[in-house]
Amino acid sequence: MTVFFVILGVLSGALLWYRQGPEAFTQALLSGGELIVLVVPLVVIAIVMAAYAQALLPRRVVEHWLGRRAGWRGLLIATGAGAITPGGPFMAFPLVVGLRAMGASLPVCITYLTAWSLLGIQRVLMWELPFFGLDFVLLRLLVSLPLPLLAGVTSQWLGEPQHR
Repeated sequence: MTVFFVILGVLSGALLWYRQGPEAFTQALLSGGELIVLVVPLVVIAIVMAAYAQALLPRRVVEHWLGRRAGWRGLLIATGAGAITPGGPFMAFPLVVGLRAMGASLPVCITYLTAWSLLGIQRVLMWELPFFGLDFVLLRLLVSLPLPLLAGVTSQWLGEPQHR
């Protein structure tokens, strides 16, 4: 996958150079460097937080509350946790990888990520309310609320793959 993205990046850069010249290529490269400087520390922090969570939370606790036998309790916890987790995928994804390694079930992880992407309170407060207003946001949240649980239940019904 990395090789694919390296090739895609090189081809995109060559096309940019060809179509818009070296100045546009240099500007895009500088913009990419700025983004790397902003995102890399966040990714490192998220990975360290996931490692701390693995070290602090005993596996049996994670398996009890979020494992295969957690049922609705695990899905509801994942829905709530996903809704309150701030930040982008660089925060949520390493956390899910860490929880998964500690015994959280696939349906719980799917529920968490679905809730994080659909119900994120931080995004609702910072973006949706100012842009769309309370009526729109409440209706969107109302129709979106069951979707993380539906995703989790559906993934339970489909069955967890035996290999990771």
